[in-house]
Amino acid sequence: MSGPDGIVVIGGGHAGAEAALAASRLGCPVTLLALRLDDIARLACNPAVGGVGKGQLVREIDALGGEMARAADASALQFKMLNASRGPAVQSPRVQVDKDAYARHVRRALDAAPGLRLREGKAVGLEPAPPGSAGPPFRVRLASGDFLPALAVVVCAGTFLRARLHRGTVSWPGGRAGEDGSDELPASLEGLGVRWRRLRTDTPPRVAGSGIDFSALAPAPGDPPRPLSFRGGARFAEEAPCYGVWTGEALHAAVRGAALAGEAPVLSGQAGGTGPRYCPNIESKVMRFPEVGRHHVFVEPEGRGAGEWYLNGLSTSLSPEAQRRMVRALPGFADAHVTRYGYAVEYDAAAPGVLSGTLEVKGVPGLFMAGQVNGTSGYEEAAAQGLLAGANAALSAQGRPPWRVGRHEAYLGVLVDDLAVQRHDEPYRLFTSRAERRLSLRHDNADLRLSAVAAGLGLASPERAAEAAALGRAVAEAMAFLESTPVPPGTSDRGGPGGAAGGAGLTLAGWLRRPSTAWRAVAEACPAAAAWPGRVAEQVSIGIKYAGYLARQEGESRRYERSLAQRLPENFKYEAVAGLSREARETLQRHRPETVAQAARLGGVGPADAALLAYAIRPRGPSPERNPC
Repeated sequence: MSGPDGIVVIGGGHAGAEAALAASRLGCPVTLLALRLDDIARLACNPAVGGVGKGQLVREIDALGGEMARAADASALQFKMLNASRGPAVQSPRVQVDKDAYARHVRRALDAAPGLRLREGKAVGLEPAPPGSAGPPFRVRLASGDFLPALAVVVCAGTFLRARLHRGTVSWPGGRAGEDGSDELPASLEGLGVRWRRLRTDTPPRVAGSGIDFSALAPAPGDPPRPLSFRGGARFAEEAPCYGVWTGEALHAAVRGAALAGEAPVLSGQAGGTGPRYCPNIESKVMRFPEVGRHHVFVEPEGRGAGEWYLNGLSTSLSPEAQRRMVRALPGFADAHVTRYGYAVEYDAAAPGVLSGTLEVKGVPGLFMAGQVNGTSGYEEAAAQGLLAGANAALSAQGRPPWRVGRHEAYLGVLVDDLAVQRHDEPYRLFTSRAERRLSLRHDNADLRLSAVAAGLGLASPERAAEAAALGRAVAEAMAFLESTPVPPGTSDRGGPGGAAGGAGLTLAGWLRRPSTAWRAVAEACPAAAAWPGRVAEQVSIGIKYAGYLARQEGESRRYERSLAQRLPENFKYEAVAGLSREARETLQRHRPETVAQAARLGGVGPADAALLAYAIRPRGPSPERNPC
């Protein structure tokens, strides 16, 4: 490819940043068009990266050469491992970050990327080249009247398309507080065949720290630092404090009063669009679940030494006066000053069926979409989509085959398949429960799974793939060593009762498989194992302890895939299926799918729900006679 024409990425959020960086790494000239260059990679809502399912996704982004994990490590305030008391399949890292430092890191990465140009401006249209034209296939039209020629385009427009903001009884156009939305761009994309739906999200108020009595709050300390990036290099400064507090009747009464007075646009019908199921605003929690007497609120700093605090769990679109009453009803917040009020934003998002598994718009070769504009709800989902869409835009421009990620390969594959195939009526959020193979798609092995893929595409260096391959070999050799090495005679079983661990033919691997045996006991009994690097020991311990579960998971996955073809009876009673989630039951009764495969594609019906359906309708013939011999 020659000449200045390359990829145009529309949108400077997390999806746009990762898309531009991915296209640059694949050797394409790329222009990142942002409304405001100062707001690139801005953490507009929660100042944290990671979480349940999301932490796995961030580590996959890192393994594929992306920048999100490195930016989070470089700006970290506190590290947490969620679900630490549960198995490794559902443990998820989360990092509280300084939002300004995070954005500065991403901006430096963009400035240093070869062939990447930043451009401030507003896209108002996308025009395909006339048939038979010798020039690039697209022109991005700007509000200034300029045009950007493009071999491929990635639309990462976030919540800005035909967007309206709502607070109390007031409504005004805008994609984010203080920033314009766009009515022209979605209309232009509609002309190319893109179909839209209306979604909504909400934000919480920010509060000045000077008015908070922190002695009335419960400290929420972090865990020992564990970087999100496999590449390391970041230095972690002193941990910043976070806190927790509970709502109570005084706050709920303030919310109820405002809602009954018509100051809750989400409940009054003023704000349209479907909001997030798993992160509802406080007025929805209070009014729809009156039996719940309190809700947890996390009080988190916006940055190191910053004067503003984020009230995670208190998203709202109430009027400013109602928000002040609500905030001051929290314990420790009697004198609090609200620096920024929460609001709701409704916006256009791509309708189900618009995208292919490469995030290319069906029927429009070279046009890709990524991020919240596709109906997702988090930074992490947006960044992962951006990486995939940016890479595929570059591959398209270079005439190379597209890159597809399967559900069995990565959480990224689960995310994209859900967006492309399943129907979700609300903003999509990734959870570990959505992944059929979550035992093998863990956060701790993302580099082992994906580094070779990244290097093959050109997203990561061959050296990184070689490092991951060397780690894989070391793990395999270590596991073989434990399988063939007997437990030293007289070794005490420190993992639990039962006296000596030794026994005829018992190997170190067999001993480690016991639920009562911790890795520490094996390392103390075997100096060679104690000398292994931490990553090797971690992978060996998980691999041996969960080998049986992993084998069963593979068998269940194969059976599940065969079960998808089963037909559901016309008047099937979903309420009789034990274990089916309430969300899945309501969705299935509404849509009445014909097959298990159709059921599995419905938003709100997870893999576990589909498996329960398949089990419930399995053939039940007479048991075969047993051979008496």
